[in-house]
Amino acid sequence: MSLRLIYGRAGSGKSRYCLEDIKSRLRQPGSSPLILIVPEQFSFQCEKNLIKAVGDRGTERAEVLSFRRIAYRVFGEVGGLSRKNITPAGKSILIYSILEEVKNDLKVFAKSVKQKGFINSVSEIIGELKRYDVSPIELKNMADKISDNVLLRDKLREISLIYEIYETRLHENYTEPEDHLGELCNKLEISRQFDGGEFWIDEFSGFTPQEFKVIEKLLLKAERVNICLCTDCLSSEDYTGSLDIFTSVINTAEKLIRLAKKNNIPVEDPVCLKGDGNVLPRFKESSEMQHLESQFYSFPYKIYDKSTTDISIFAASNIYTEIEEIARDITRLCREEGFKYRDIAVVSRNLPAYEKMISVIFKEYNIPCFIDTRRDICSNPLIRMILLAFEIFTNDWSYDSVFRYLKTGLAGIDRESIDIIENYVLACGIKGKAWYGNQPWDYMPENLFSDDNEKTENDNKNDNIDFNENMDLETSSLIRINLIRERIVGPLLKLYNAIKGKKKVREICTALYEFLCDLNIPDCVVEFISSFNASGYLEKAAEYRQVWNALIEVIDQLVEVAGEEISGIERVSAMLEAGLKAQDIALIPPSLDQVLVGSVERSKNHEIKALYIFGVNDGVFPAAINHEGILSDSDRNLLSLNGMELAQDSRARSLQEQYLVYISLASTIKYLRLSYPVADLQGKALRPSSVITRIRKVFPKVKEYSDIRIGDSDQDIMARITLPVPTFNCLISALRMEHEGKHINPIWKEVYRWYKENPIWKDKCHIIEQGFGYTNLVNPISRKAVDRLYGKPVNTSISRMESYFACPFAYFIRYGLRARERKVFDFSAPDMGTLVHMAIDRFSTRLEKKGMSWRDLDENKCRIEVSSIVDELIDQMPIKVLTRSKRYVYFLDGLKRIITRAVLVVAKHISQGDFEPLGYEIVFGVDGNFPPITLKLSTGEKVYLSGKIDRADIMTEEKKIYIRIIDYKSGTKTFDLSDIYHGLQLQLITYMDALISQEEYRWFKTKEKIPAGILYFKVDDPLVKANRASDPAEIEKSIIKQFKMKGLLLEDVNLIRLMDKSINGDSDIIPARINKGGTLGKSSTATEKQFDLLREHARKILVEMAEELVKGNISISPYKKRDITSCKYCGYLPICQFDPSFRDNKYRIFHNMSKEEVWELLGGNEEDV
Repeated sequence: MSLRLIYGRAGSGKSRYCLEDIKSRLRQPGSSPLILIVPEQFSFQCEKNLIKAVGDRGTERAEVLSFRRIAYRVFGEVGGLSRKNITPAGKSILIYSILEEVKNDLKVFAKSVKQKGFINSVSEIIGELKRYDVSPIELKNMADKISDNVLLRDKLREISLIYEIYETRLHENYTEPEDHLGELCNKLEISRQFDGGEFWIDEFSGFTPQEFKVIEKLLLKAERVNICLCTDCLSSEDYTGSLDIFTSVINTAEKLIRLAKKNNIPVEDPVCLKGDGNVLPRFKESSEMQHLESQFYSFPYKIYDKSTTDISIFAASNIYTEIEEIARDITRLCREEGFKYRDIAVVSRNLPAYEKMISVIFKEYNIPCFIDTRRDICSNPLIRMILLAFEIFTNDWSYDSVFRYLKTGLAGIDRESIDIIENYVLACGIKGKAWYGNQPWDYMPENLFSDDNEKTENDNKNDNIDFNENMDLETSSLIRINLIRERIVGPLLKLYNAIKGKKKVREICTALYEFLCDLNIPDCVVEFISSFNASGYLEKAAEYRQVWNALIEVIDQLVEVAGEEISGIERVSAMLEAGLKAQDIALIPPSLDQVLVGSVERSKNHEIKALYIFGVNDGVFPAAINHEGILSDSDRNLLSLNGMELAQDSRARSLQEQYLVYISLASTIKYLRLSYPVADLQGKALRPSSVITRIRKVFPKVKEYSDIRIGDSDQDIMARITLPVPTFNCLISALRMEHEGKHINPIWKEVYRWYKENPIWKDKCHIIEQGFGYTNLVNPISRKAVDRLYGKPVNTSISRMESYFACPFAYFIRYGLRARERKVFDFSAPDMGTLVHMAIDRFSTRLEKKGMSWRDLDENKCRIEVSSIVDELIDQMPIKVLTRSKRYVYFLDGLKRIITRAVLVVAKHISQGDFEPLGYEIVFGVDGNFPPITLKLSTGEKVYLSGKIDRADIMTEEKKIYIRIIDYKSGTKTFDLSDIYHGLQLQLITYMDALISQEEYRWFKTKEKIPAGILYFKVDDPLVKANRASDPAEIEKSIIKQFKMKGLLLEDVNLIRLMDKSINGDSDIIPARINKGGTLGKSSTATEKQFDLLREHARKILVEMAEELVKGNISISPYKKRDITSCKYCGYLPICQFDPSFRDNKYRIFHNMSKEEVWELLGGNEEDV
């Protein structure tokens, strides 16, 4: 029995020494076991190394084990395997169940119980307590001992409560890996299989108290225990390093020596490995790596004054180019320097951020790689489908839950059927009982599956749609939708009926498995695995195989841990989710010659010839220590002072990170390249790590390069020419530069010629050529197409002509092709505007029929009448949007209040003037109050415009009739004279022109018609500032001011007084002011001549637009006015793909103009008048 310590710095050959020692022992006679003990995650690589060193026959006596595997060996010999191992999933389920049970007894963790990740935190602290051999009783006693720190005392009491119940429940039927080492210590005494053997313990930087106890038992049984430690000395008294990277290792060495002495076990002279002439074996091929290992953490340090070739630093513009440069360099090493893929490792401290990108880019470069990481199974479609099935029940069949479930692709519903029913559900707002109720879905939203969309007055006679055929389409669509619904709901409803209410967890899990079988999930998984294998996606096939097994294992654990517990759907769903989140899978490398991609802390291979460390950014490598866990650093320090040893605090973990940096940098034989991105994919700046700074100090002439500014030399270009796919991508960028008139290296032209002459790439080159000449500009459509799309003659509306002027292409898509966005069950701003208009119009009509005047309006009667009208309008809606939820009912009450307020204000406005309503919802068009507005084109053709005036008021004198047009707006539209000039606001002035031009109407036959004003009235429920002492009359006055109309009035003081008899200075209802002298002040007014010029200008613009429309102009030419563009709310941007960065894509720029500038341009300034 003896202890021998083997120590040396990284690369000194400790692992090789152990293997050679084992090999020499194998040559000696004897049958005692020779055991190499390593951490679990390194066992695979160490087994390969052992076989390589001693051969196949040597493994009959020598083998690689971990502490956990030794435990299984001993339990298999002397007993101890009677209880099953609980899996991480089962542990999480058990902890969840305990937390639910004790949550009312918790004080410190009361709010944390429901937080995501808390189960994992509890699991970690229980595991830590077990590894450090702390029992629930000891923890409880420590809590009683600590009286001066109330928070820590309560923490420990609550942890001990959970821990104690956990231990009791666990050991009824199970054990767990953390218990194995404690049990191993007891069983080793009676085990005989390791008697007289020799142990080599390698790759550990420290040991837990449980592991120390196992080592103690092995020292008493074995002939010799050899322990390898990465340090340059074994005593803290001899340590001269300025940075404490070896402090924890030295502490481990001293503890091992004390342990041996305590048991009277001889401590042999340690083996110190320093290499030949202080040149460590690993770095004999590279003086640069030798210098890096010895000087990186030395203070003072020696400078390497030569230019480096083996060590380099790459600064990438982003993480994509960082990985691409690594792939390019790996290709170079394998081509030019004879490296094998298995000689190369690519590691990072932040692998998840790069994992998918590495997979894609390495595939482009034909680099076989194995990404060594444990995979979370919750992102797998199968697991998502199961969790979403439960979510459907707990979220009352919400849209998100149902369609996320369907889109996993495992529900047995094809994609087309999903799209059809999704459109229907969105249009009808279906959720909850509507999904699983007995009532069939018999409502078909208008035009949901037909080619029709919005209709003009001329559409019906031009479309020639057969009514019965349209009905047949709707009927067949409904039949199909209901069949799809049955296929979706059937399995889910069967599952729900089996698990609803309070059931045993065992029954719920049985129903879940039957649900999976009903959907043929086992067969689907087998098909997926076969498909992946056939396509060469071996890792994906292995993943799906493990996911299915992991799922079944979690369900089994759920039954075993809580099978007889009575629970509801929500709780079982939560337990299942907790178990699945704790379950992950690890894959075995599918081939030998491949690049190893892994995290810094998991990768361990001493035969790596080229190492790429990427993501070397500040806070990443070394990692920032931010999370302290349930027990803070101060808690751990206080416990340590009271004699309870637990895991490291933040400072110790920070030193461990420095040690990890050292081990990583020194793990390659010859070639080391560090890289870091200067920005993330969003463009946010990233700083390089202190590791980069340190290397620059130790190696002042270190090779550094970057892709932030790509060189154009022959050498730079040749470095980018690697494999066909990535080179083609680089070629595209070069050709794009040439297309833009920039100089490119002639080498690219030779590369292009190669692709052009290659049959495989010839067609792709042709596509690229077309791409460079691509433009999204569109040609005019033919006259025949115009007639078919818009009718002959063209019948449209004023608002649509405004849309045409805003962007001809958007008009063509919307009103020509009648493309439409997906219908969604909602009550949007346009819907509200329509309802407001209809309600005010119906109120006005009823008022007129009853022979009542606006001046006689009673507020209470008004409120009752508006409520009745709104209810009628809602009842007339084909689908009751506003009666589906309490939210909408609340919204409806607010809507009634808004309309009532608007009606009362309208009454106030009318009562303050002499203008009387001429009519409401006055229609221009076929079967309207007036004939359509006719535009005569230069070709002799006519275009007919329809439209509707919300309200027109008149005031008559003996020979004159003054006309005022008012438009109700529920949005924030304001009046701007320059918008009329630009053609963006033509409705009101065109309506005014149309009324003035009428000769047949009885009011207009004998009187001169004069424009009195065009105004916008905003329908709103405004808020005003007030306090408890405010006068109600003043509050009302402030509210009335908020309804002040905006627009343009006739410049006539007397007329303005007739619009607002109470005007005194600024009017409260119209955009006018009368000064004390009776003159007009700052007002929005125009002379009659100016009104005429506006009317004439509007007609001119409409005619010009109509001519362009008839000519087939559908150009992509949106306008821009300051920060407003016609693209802002356009739903057709993905179709036109308008982009101002394109050479041919430009806005039509409209500038804001003062009214003086507008009148001057129209020729109607004051001098002209």
